[in-house]
Amino acid sequence: MKIKKGDTVKVLAGKDRAKTGKVLSVDSKTGMVVVENVNLHTRFVKSKKAGQPGSKVTSPGPMLAGKVQLIDPASGKPTRVGYTVLENGTKQRVARVSGKAV
Repeated sequence: MKIKKGDTVKVLAGKDRAKTGKVLSVDSKTGMVVVENVNLHTRFVKSKKAGQPGSKVTSPGPMLAGKVQLIDPASGKPTRVGYTVLENGTKQRVARVSGKAV
């Protein structure tokens, strides 16, 4: 998967289209990512003690990784991700827009 935890991404499709946020978690098995303040779900929690009100908890839900695109740190524009092999044999992610390492 070309998107990693901690990347800044832009949402391409869905109700939160054009929003940007930081990736909180990635599940490569299912191809899902969780982005902060995007795809928020609300859950109502009962009170623990009698007489106290319940609470409303909002948390970001997972979305398909294909619906987000990495923001290039150099140019600030959405970009595709490629790989280059360094001299020591390790792979490095590269932004297609600027050609710089991500």
